[in-house]
Amino acid sequence: MKGNTSNTKTESFIEKEKVRSVTGKMRNERFYHDLAETFKAMSDPTRTKIIYALCQEEELCVHDIAMIIGTTNSAISHQLRTLRNMKLVRYNKVGKVTYYSLDDLHINNLFAEGIRHIEEK
Repeated sequence: MKGNTSNTKTESFIEKEKVRSVTGKMRNERFYHDLAETFKAMSDPTRTKIIYALCQEEELCVHDIAMIIGTTNSAISHQLRTLRNMKLVRYNKVGKVTYYSLDDLHINNLFAEGIRHIEEK
């Protein structure tokens, strides 16, 4: 039904069925906070480079990531900690060497979609 222009918030809509449909699919505030934090974590160019490198190789150690990106182990470790806290990467210690990989295929897919979007421009 189109055309209801009532001034009350709960009754103001142009297309009632669309509003009801989408309203029923909305998530809780925590969901949107977590989603925004995921995108925020990927908004830093260094973290973006790390994710890109990990999309190319299944697993890389901190030192090799630093060499690929051209920065220090300390700087990479700091960024990896942020990505780990956001559950975007996971780590595996072998002796004194820490290896990182993407947490799951969803991160790779999300990143790949972002790349496709940029390459379309």
